[in-house]
Amino acid sequence: MSLRLTVIGCSGSVAGPDSPASCYLLQAEHKGRTWSLVLDLGSGALGALQRHTDPLALDAVVLSHLHPDHCLDLTGLHVMRRHHPQGRVTGKLPVHGPAGTADRIARAHGVQGATDVSDVFRFVTVQDRRDFVIGPFRVVPITVNHPVEAFGYRVSVGTVTIAYTGDTDACPALLPLMADVDLVLADSGFVDGRDRAEGIHLSGRRAAEAAVAAGGVQRLMLTHLPPWNDPAVCREQAEQVWPGEVELAEPGRTYEL
Repeated sequence: MSLRLTVIGCSGSVAGPDSPASCYLLQAEHKGRTWSLVLDLGSGALGALQRHTDPLALDAVVLSHLHPDHCLDLTGLHVMRRHHPQGRVTGKLPVHGPAGTADRIARAHGVQGATDVSDVFRFVTVQDRRDFVIGPFRVVPITVNHPVEAFGYRVSVGTVTIAYTGDTDACPALLPLMADVDLVLADSGFVDGRDRAEGIHLSGRRAAEAAVAAGGVQRLMLTHLPPWNDPAVCREQAEQVWPGEVELAEPGRTYEL
């Protein structure tokens, strides 16, 4: 069974001129149809997502954490599901995320105050190392190192597994997150020699170090690149450690795994 990954948005911290903020569409065939989930739905991602699939046909949204560049376009998806002229979508879309996700999106959606969005979403709180299944996808959340509660995810379809770090700095949890995966989507928001804050983001080099230490990683792809980063510098720093090709996530590109 194959897994199809489409990079909807890979800009870090804010949407960039050529890419929305974080969003990754995963698709696989199962029981006679295509199943679709998105990892994160950050600023600007809902528009670009429509080039690749009908957002009303999603089977789930999985959030790494609750910063706007990873979750804010859920407010637009709520509008689509509730107010589409063809009628409200039947059933509630599962949204898996950290504790407080429902309240966070309600506050983002409301103007005078929080506006309940549970009429179209079913919120599920994820927990460290407690896996869950969405159609053909087995998803394992792993707590990572960020200023707010944040998760990386291992997502498996058959024998294919990808790891998505979300936003994180180096931490021991990256080893079980990345070990023996076919592809790592690695945060590369920071640049060594420029960014000195700790506990926020990986650099290209630190992402590569984690992938090497984890062992068995087949492909390393840098993502979460803010508009002020030079991707070539991030890749060069990773190449100092990673023995193979260092890939850069490209918005709108689909990868067959």
